[in-house]
Amino acid sequence: MATTTSQSAPTGPHALGLAQDGADEFTARHLGPRADEIQAMVTELGYPTLDAFIDAVVPPAIRLGRPLDLPPARTEREALRALRSIAQQNQVYTSYLGMGYYGTFVPQVIQRNILENPGWYTAYTPYQAEIAQGRLEALLNFQTMVADLTGLPVAGASLLDEGTAAAEAMALALAATNRGAHPVFLIDQHCHPQTIAVVQTRAEARGVETVVADPDAFAFDGRTIGCLLQYPATDGRVRDFAALAAKAKAAGALTIVATDLLALTLLKAPGEWGADIAVGNSQRFGVPLGFGGPHAAFFSCHDQYKRLMPGRIIGVSKDAQGRPALRMALQTREQHIRREKATSNVCTAQVLLAVMASMYAVYHGPEGLTRIARRVHERARLLAGGLRRLGYRVVHEHFFDTVCVEVEPWARPRLLDAARARRINLRELSPTRLTLSVDETTGLGEIADLMGVFSLDQALPMMLPEPAAAGSAIPKALARTSVFCSHPVFHRHRSETAMLRYIKALEAKDLSLTAAMIPLGSCTMKLNATSEMMGISWPEFNGVHPFAPADQTAGYQTLFRQLSATLEEITGFAGTSLQPNAGSQGEFAGLMVIRAYHRHRGEGHRTVCLIPSSAHGTNPASAVMAGFEVVVVKSTAQGEVDLDDLTAKAAEHRDKLGALMITYPSTHGVFEAGVKEVCRIVHEHGGQVYMDGANMNAQVGLCRPGDIGADVCHLNLHKTFAIPHGGGGPGMGPICVAAHLVPFLPGHPVVPVGGAHPCGTISAAPWGSASILPISWAYAMMLGREGVTMATKIAILNANYVAHKLKAHYPILYTGNKGLVAHECILDTRGFKQSAGIEVEDIAKRLIDFSFHPPTVSFPVAGTLMVEPTESEPKEELDRFVEAMIAIREEIAAVEQGRQPREGNILKRAPHTLTEVAGDAWDRPYPREQAAFPSAATRASKVWPTVGRVDGAYGDRNLVCTCPPVEEYAAK
Repeated sequence: MATTTSQSAPTGPHALGLAQDGADEFTARHLGPRADEIQAMVTELGYPTLDAFIDAVVPPAIRLGRPLDLPPARTEREALRALRSIAQQNQVYTSYLGMGYYGTFVPQVIQRNILENPGWYTAYTPYQAEIAQGRLEALLNFQTMVADLTGLPVAGASLLDEGTAAAEAMALALAATNRGAHPVFLIDQHCHPQTIAVVQTRAEARGVETVVADPDAFAFDGRTIGCLLQYPATDGRVRDFAALAAKAKAAGALTIVATDLLALTLLKAPGEWGADIAVGNSQRFGVPLGFGGPHAAFFSCHDQYKRLMPGRIIGVSKDAQGRPALRMALQTREQHIRREKATSNVCTAQVLLAVMASMYAVYHGPEGLTRIARRVHERARLLAGGLRRLGYRVVHEHFFDTVCVEVEPWARPRLLDAARARRINLRELSPTRLTLSVDETTGLGEIADLMGVFSLDQALPMMLPEPAAAGSAIPKALARTSVFCSHPVFHRHRSETAMLRYIKALEAKDLSLTAAMIPLGSCTMKLNATSEMMGISWPEFNGVHPFAPADQTAGYQTLFRQLSATLEEITGFAGTSLQPNAGSQGEFAGLMVIRAYHRHRGEGHRTVCLIPSSAHGTNPASAVMAGFEVVVVKSTAQGEVDLDDLTAKAAEHRDKLGALMITYPSTHGVFEAGVKEVCRIVHEHGGQVYMDGANMNAQVGLCRPGDIGADVCHLNLHKTFAIPHGGGGPGMGPICVAAHLVPFLPGHPVVPVGGAHPCGTISAAPWGSASILPISWAYAMMLGREGVTMATKIAILNANYVAHKLKAHYPILYTGNKGLVAHECILDTRGFKQSAGIEVEDIAKRLIDFSFHPPTVSFPVAGTLMVEPTESEPKEELDRFVEAMIAIREEIAAVEQGRQPREGNILKRAPHTLTEVAGDAWDRPYPREQAAFPSAATRASKVWPTVGRVDGAYGDRNLVCTCPPVEEYAAK
């Protein structure tokens, strides 16, 4: 029998300093309840100690019989000192490497008030539109900017990176053209290498043949679904693709263009010369390099493809009073609705970075963006002119910011050495060609340094030419003539005063963790401590190009090793890939590793993936993307995997069984006692077990996926390991794997990473969104081996406390055999539809009036609320939530008893805005005070929704995904 925590090293509150609440004890700062509150909650649940309670919740068969082998906790000061030491191992060179990543100036008003502001970075995905109008407006600005610059009418609210966006566009082309068997996709050989690799990985898994070639030599035929072009190309060339786009269209294929937003301020928009889809990276609009991320990719297309678009679209709708209101439109959670029929598994976006990029455009406006682009282009022309005068051949006549220069083979190593001596990185395109990509940060001094490099440190034989004499490098036929960013929002906020007030006005429309608990089941909205966030602003982390030479990134490599070792100890696995930059991409990566393993063993026919009916919708979507056939396994009435059905399905498909995807604790928030048996059955029939790490916050320090029997799991660092959700992104979803799967970890075409037999390339950057990994490193280091375990225990305690306090008012849908839940609980509200005509949405919207973000609505069970308080919420906040839910139950009772009408009651009319309750007219069957101030807490502090209940159906029927003219608002 496994040894329980109560028999191991002391982990109680006194051992962790909780009783003293010392200023240097981070665990005490991270955890919400104080020591006496912990004991009070444990006692109310009927247990003598916290450890006795945990012993009752977690099945003994899976318990970890020892403390985690991690370092002891460090204080915040010690951790920051250590992180600073790691950061200083990185060397920040001036990089002219390009390939979609560029230096940029982050306006300080944006850095301080968005990137470093918890009011923005601790908000959640804007599923509850009434308390997310600020983020939604910023994202609508992003979509407008993208649509205008690309010349395509429908734009999304960001994707993960340029490579992923291009791969999603390929998948859209596959769905839109429906070419049947053996589809072919053309990739221009002059696309960025990482983009080519990501698209090839996705295409191969879906059975799409890719051809990487010169597009002029490609013959489009009835099998071709589309082509991917780079504009400008990876070597800098700007060329006219109009004839090629016409050729693709005549063959029924889609033209996809990977492009650059800054270049498009000077270049003809892709939509104007025939492109069907445009993708790219908005990083150079005021988002740091960050060693590859996080950055917000963009995706725009023609209106006819809008229902096939991946990710999220922000649309303009109206609220209950007919006023304009924003919401997520159309396929908001398409993968959850369509499951294995979904065309994409994208769940996490890059909202925080999209907000930054949109604000960069708002701050500079079209004139400012054009001025920056002209300055960049001028520097590139100046550089090209200087190189020509030094005797070098500039390969392309037409370019925007990247100059391709031909060099003699003997000169190449000498030039690279001269560049390194000046702390400069150049890109080696081939043995005889180098490219130099200039950017917003490139001044005349940097151009002079480059001239010094290419003169091989000899005296320059000339003065630099005057910029005006350098001529134009953009062909007249491709010069932009159309306007962009004409909406007033891009013209109003030029002074910092105006910009600051605009940012703060939008922030005030949203609810974040700075105001209240966000008790979302399956989403783990915990404290993102300030000390954890410090490193993301350090230039040693955010100023490094993702393809900088390894000898300049020793600090990052140290960070990766230490974080990977921590994750491997926590999960019980042997290897880690940090490349997946979202949980959805972690799912895809884990399944691709399993697929590569089977193929390597000569068992490529193992393509069946068993998935419980209760699984996250991304699970079946990811399985199909990875080339698996989904077979659904039943769940029991208790929410567990039906072992009889699993046994039957595994036996039925034993010759083709490739994998099982399972979430643990279950999607229903329960520790399944039979999980080891589940793993045994799958292994016995030749499959591998993929564990979804969405609920890892209930496992850390108590049990480990590897010990349970899983072969691979992904970890949502933006959940369990404290990376903020950022209003819907960034995220990170690294995978940990057992020893036999290590050889198949993802690789990369530019920087050697991964296993000996990599499963492909998952993300554009080798280590995904590397610059936010210091957050999770700091989280683990400051909590230490005891603290991470204590965090898990308190997360489980808080959830059970809430369930216990509410069970007399709302049925708890699933519990373990002792009536306990894991780290989240499901409140069953389905009965109220019949008894009072009250839907789960009515309860969610009424919670907004109590200044709460509603829990997860209708997942995993339609008509229910899934609550996850996390370990960071104090007992006072838990009690406030319980009070609000009980008050709402009493309001439902008033309807049930006929004291309030079934229609037009306080729940049906929620949420209530200040404009409504302060207006002259009030014709409702309940008092204003009850509507506005339903609890004592709301009288002391109130977060007001700025719009009433949003009409989702209207927004879908009348999709507007760019900023409407101001006249439309005035007309309301």
